[in-house]
Amino acid sequence: MDFKREGIIRKKRIRQGSLFLLFLAVIGASTWGISRLEPAVPEVESASVWLGEAERGPMVIEVRGNGTLVPEEIRWVAASTNGRIEKIPVQPGSPVSADTVLAELYDPVLEQEAVNADLQVKIAVAELRDLRVEIENRELELRAQAASVQADYQQTRLEAERFEALAENGLVSDLDFRVLQITAEALRKRNDLEQQRLAMNPRSREARIAAKEAEIDQLRTLAELRRQQVEKLKVRAGINGVLQEISIEMGQQVQAGDILGKVAVPGRLKAELRIPETQIQNVSLGLPAVIDTRNALVSGRVARIDPAAREGTVTVDITLAEPRPEGSRPDQNIEGTIQIDRLEDVLKIRRPVLGQANSSIQLFRLTENATRAIRVPVKLGRSSVATIQVVEGLEEGDRVILSDTSEWNKFDTIKLK
Repeated sequence: MDFKREGIIRKKRIRQGSLFLLFLAVIGASTWGISRLEPAVPEVESASVWLGEAERGPMVIEVRGNGTLVPEEIRWVAASTNGRIEKIPVQPGSPVSADTVLAELYDPVLEQEAVNADLQVKIAVAELRDLRVEIENRELELRAQAASVQADYQQTRLEAERFEALAENGLVSDLDFRVLQITAEALRKRNDLEQQRLAMNPRSREARIAAKEAEIDQLRTLAELRRQQVEKLKVRAGINGVLQEISIEMGQQVQAGDILGKVAVPGRLKAELRIPETQIQNVSLGLPAVIDTRNALVSGRVARIDPAAREGTVTVDITLAEPRPEGSRPDQNIEGTIQIDRLEDVLKIRRPVLGQANSSIQLFRLTENATRAIRVPVKLGRSSVATIQVVEGLEEGDRVILSDTSEWNKFDTIKLK
């Protein structure tokens, strides 16, 4: 006998719906719980990070730069005339004296001009000799002419005196006597003029000779200049020292003023440091410096600061306490530090990889058992070559990770193993 099963299907559907809702609730709760979980703490090998400890004490503010040793006295040797390089007797590194010929030039036009100038002097000297002879002959002619006029005047004057006596006695006519007087007066005036010409002749002679001598002096000066120019075709070092470089080649045509080489006096050296432009603002004249020549440490002071920056650096000259440090040589590569300031009692650490002066950063500070490192904010102050001041965030003895930790930026804690 069959029975009617009422409500069974409905109860089954209710039970299935309840189970589905329960499943959804479990899934939602699990998702919410997982979302609330923090990321797993990363594990880092202790040997793979760079650690530093906060210390208290004095801190020297320094800037560092690379550079070279250069002689304090350098002479750039330039060509004084145009010419073609015929010979280069010495090579860089050779000791030279002031008279050592560094290069010999050739200029046929200049040499011909020098020969012509010497010939012009010889011609002018010969002309001066001819002029002296001419002046002497002219003076003799003037003397002879003056003597002749004077003799005629004296003779006529005496004749006029004799005629005067005869005229008084009526022995000669008055007309003849007057004619003779006029002739005597004319000869007197002519005699005076000849004497004046004779007296003026020495001054004329001196003026003509002086003009010719001045011309000769001018020609001699020009000839001497040409000889000096020819002599300067042999370019000399000019100072005692060491030839640093030669910037010419055989057969090269050079112009007056072109640089041919560099000579240095190696007795005293200075350091030229290239300081980063970002660190030069606190560098001033007179600050102490230490130069590392690879053989020794040499003290010095800032002597000059280049006003212009080149390729992001500024050149700073350092005068050394020692004339020439042992084992040093010109153009030797060096390192140097310049002491800017000294802070007596500050908290400091080694410079972090990403730490800059007067900035705020975050560092991982190690726990007491050094098994974990916790991110802490740190405010930095003034910096030096290797150390930086800690203003806030750390205490003396705290150990922090100084290497690059950017890969753990999303973590506040890391585990050390």
